[in-house]
Amino acid sequence: MSTTPQAEGDSLQVKRILLKLSGEALAGDSGDRKFGIDASTLNEVCRAIADAVEAGIQVAVVIGGGNFFRGISASESGIERATADYIGMLATVMNSLAVQQGLKQIGVEARVQSAIPISPVSEPYVRLRALKHLNLGRVVIFAAGTGNPYFTTDTAASLRAAEINADILVKATKVDGVYDSDPVSNPDAKRYETISYDEVLQKRLGVMDATAIALCRDNNMDLRVVGIKEPGALTRMAKGEDVGTLITGEQHG
Repeated sequence: MSTTPQAEGDSLQVKRILLKLSGEALAGDSGDRKFGIDASTLNEVCRAIADAVEAGIQVAVVIGGGNFFRGISASESGIERATADYIGMLATVMNSLAVQQGLKQIGVEARVQSAIPISPVSEPYVRLRALKHLNLGRVVIFAAGTGNPYFTTDTAASLRAAEINADILVKATKVDGVYDSDPVSNPDAKRYETISYDEVLQKRLGVMDATAIALCRDNNMDLRVVGIKEPGALTRMAKGEDVGTLITGEQHG
């Protein structure tokens, strides 16, 4: 597969995205499995990214590490919070390398840039280098969060999206958007087509942590929440289709 943006990219309304994935999303849905990486799920995620790249979209990715380690939960069990967060950052590096290899196997070039220097397996995070990779059609995977404890990968995603001048931040989840309650346990849950950042915070919808939401709002960065398994969701969204839920700085009735 060629990673050079195609002519189709000229018709895209969104040309550069930051895709936020949870670590748990890579663990798959088989049984109670929430640990590690499920090979078929990893392949699905990489295929979705590859389709977007083939359509001419520049894709950067931030992945959580919750399928291996969650810093906040670990700190509650006795591990010092800063240390727990650093362990969590290393978990994101493992996931990032897995996605890089998954993309490589289907012909997509990808680079991992880590906020914590790990020179044998990744590049250090350098903004201008990341932009160069994106302009060359490579996927850039930002690992190790912000490199600082007490900040989530949601916040890292908002920060990196602003730094690379992404057109939009996309959060891929197991459901097809933002609901007013859990759609898994409540079949009458209402899905929002559009909602403001302030409403997300006021209603405590739990889309991302408050710091990440505020960072998007203050930088006029739109956020779209889509289903990770929706066929062609990223490409359809980039072409202007209303996929999932759009979160903006505007108030909506």
